[in-house]
Amino acid sequence: MAFPTAVNSQITDSVTGTTPQPSAAPAFNHRVAVLGAGKMGGILLGGFLGKNLISRENATATVAHADEAARVHDKLGIAVGTNNADAVKNADIILIAVKPQVVTDVLAQIRPNLKPSQLVISVAASVPTYTIEQALGSEIPVVRAMPNTPCLVGQGMTAICKGKFTTPAHVATTQALFGAVGRTVVIEEKLMDAATGLSASGPAFIYIILESLAEAGVKVGLPRETATLMAAQTMLGSAQVALETGDHPALLKDAVTTPAGCTIDGIMEIEEGKLRVTLIKAVVKAAQRAKELGNKD
Repeated sequence: MAFPTAVNSQITDSVTGTTPQPSAAPAFNHRVAVLGAGKMGGILLGGFLGKNLISRENATATVAHADEAARVHDKLGIAVGTNNADAVKNADIILIAVKPQVVTDVLAQIRPNLKPSQLVISVAASVPTYTIEQALGSEIPVVRAMPNTPCLVGQGMTAICKGKFTTPAHVATTQALFGAVGRTVVIEEKLMDAATGLSASGPAFIYIILESLAEAGVKVGLPRETATLMAAQTMLGSAQVALETGDHPALLKDAVTTPAGCTIDGIMEIEEGKLRVTLIKAVVKAAQRAKELGNKD
C-alpha cells in the first residue's frame, strides 16, 4: 500500500496536539501489525483502536505466549498470535514493541517476509535505526519512535526520527499514528537519547512531584484524596497553560508570584532544596543511561 504524502490534519497536528474523534469509518485503512502487545504495545494499540484510527479488521498483534494471546484478543477484539513472521505478511505497517534485548531476534524472524513497500516503526528504547536496517538486510523503510505512557489517555508525547530509507510520507504516516494518542515531534536521531531522558522517563519524575505535592496537602490538613486531586489537576492545568500560550515557564511562574505573597516563600524553599538542579540532573542521567544502552548493541 502506498503511504500518503499528506494525511488528515485532524490526526497529524503535532503543534496543537489535535487528536481525532471517533467516527463511522477509520481514519485510514493501513493494516498494522504490533509485535509485542505488552505494556507499551498494548497502550498504543488501545489508543489506535479507541481513536478509530485503524479498524479491528486491519489490526493484528503478537505476544510471547498463547494464554497471553487469548487475553489480549478478548480485551482488544483483534487477531493475536505468537508467530511474528506470520503477523507481518499482510501488514502495511509493522510496529516493533518488544524489549530492546530481543529486537534483533524478532527482526531475524520477520526478515524473510518483509518487503520495501512496508514500513517498520520501532519503539524499542536505545535501538538505533541503522541496527534495525542492518538486521533486515534490505532497503526497508524504518522509523524510530519514542512514546511515553500518557499515550494511555491520549496525552502522550512521541519523539520520531527517520531512518536511511524513509520518505516524508513514511514520517507523516508515523505522525498520524502517534498523533492519535498525543503529540509528536520529529527530531534528529542523535537527539533520541535526550528525548528518552526527558519525555519517556519524565512521567516517573512528574509522578514523584505529584506525590510530593499531595503529601504536602495532607501535611497542611487536606484529606489525602482531595490533596491528590488538587495536586493532579493543578499540574494538568499548568501544563495546559504552557502548551496553549507558548509562554516561557519563568514568565508563567512570575504571573503567579505576587510581591511579599505566599508563593515567593514557597519558591524560596524549592530553590533552597535544589529541586530545579535535581530535576535537570535526573533527565541528564536518564539520557546518559539511554545512550549507554544503545552503545551496548
